Parts: sequence; C-alpha cells; structure tokens
Amino acid sequence: MPATRLDEIDRKILAELQADGRMTNVELAKRVGISAPPCLRRVRTLEESGYIQGYHAKVDARELGFEVQVYAMVGLQSQAEADLSSFEARCRAWPLVRECHMLNGEVDFILKCVAPDLSTFQRFLTEELTAAENVGSVKTSLVIRGAKDEPGVPFDVLEDRLKKSA
Repeated sequence: MPATRLDEIDRKILAELQADGRMTNVELAKRVGISAPPCLRRVRTLEESGYIQGYHAKVDARELGFEVQVYAMVGLQSQAEADLSSFEARCRAWPLVRECHMLNGEVDFILKCVAPDLSTFQRFLTEELTAAENVGSVKTSLVIRGAKDEPGVPFDVLEDRLKKSA
C-alpha cells in the first residue's frame, strides 16, 4: 500500500512513533487528535500492513564499548543472483555487520560495521570478510565522527509532496 493510501492520521501516527516508539497509546492518540481505541486499531493495522516493522531502543555504541565504526565497500567476483543472496546471508550472520545494502555502481555492497576496537575489526576484515567466498575487493573507511543519524523517513517531505499532488 503506497503512502498516498494512508490518511493524514495514519501518517501522523507513523511520524510520532518514528520519533518516540515508547509513548503510550493514550499519549499517541492525544498527539494525533483521536481517542485511544481507534488509535490502537490503526497502530495494529499499520503493523500488520508492514508500515511498522518493529520497535527498538537506539543505544549508544560508544557508551557500550564499541569504539570503532567502519563502512566497508565490497566488490564481488560474481553478481549472479545466487551469489548476491549468498553474500547477503553471510552478512546477516556476521555480528559486527549492522547494515548491509546492495548498491548500483562501482561497488556491489556497502556494510556498516561496529567493533570494540581496531584489532577486532581488522581480524574480522582479514579472517572473515576478505576471505569470504566470491569477495573480490574490500575498501574500508573509518568513521571519525557522526553529524547526523536520523531513523526512518522525513514525514514533512512526504506531506509536502502529497499536498502538491492533490
């Protein structure tokens, strides 16, 4: 179901939950301007429809001792669908890989990795990632600092687009 099929209240619910997934249903209902029972029904429908894929806490990796964040750009030797799927499955199994995205362009995948220290990441890089079947090249970039880390989508841009198309 595309975003245009969602009404304004559904989009407000999604925006509010994206900003704070811990609020109570009563608080959410108040923020979007409806009573609690229909708000809860709408949230359940949004979950069942796949608009809400889950809830999680945003933890501070550095506070937990994960001092190293690295982006790894991976080139595969073969881009056959079976080989792409196999690499994606392998990425899902590696705990240090937190995100894996297939790209169009010079590299096949970009991986966001975290590690407690550089030697742990180096061991992963040399013993697992570069040694993995079908991996042809790996280029890494160490994150020095982050300037922005926003989850989800910009709902204000969505609302502006919907207003222009109406």
